[in-house]
Amino acid sequence: MVHYLLVFPDRADAETVAHDLREETDFAEVRVIREALAGEDDSEDHDWAVYVRIETLDDPTSAPARALTDRFTALAQEHGGWLDEDVSPTS
Repeated sequence: MVHYLLVFPDRADAETVAHDLREETDFAEVRVIREALAGEDDSEDHDWAVYVRIETLDDPTSAPARALTDRFTALAQEHGGWLDEDVSPTS
């Protein structure tokens, strides 16, 4: 499985992106989480993130996974966010 984390400063943007991605059937899980990034101690500084898990991909370096990386990067940037390239699986 492959995981992605799209990070946004604004909760509304994260909720909007998550809603749109949930409309698609390709993703095993899409959820909004509060993301504490490195160096952030104050909980008000934490960003919002959309966690996406895809069961049908095993290799994050495969062409389909790279295409999703490009798509999610552009999607995040459209909403003032970014794609976290260092995602570890979360439960």
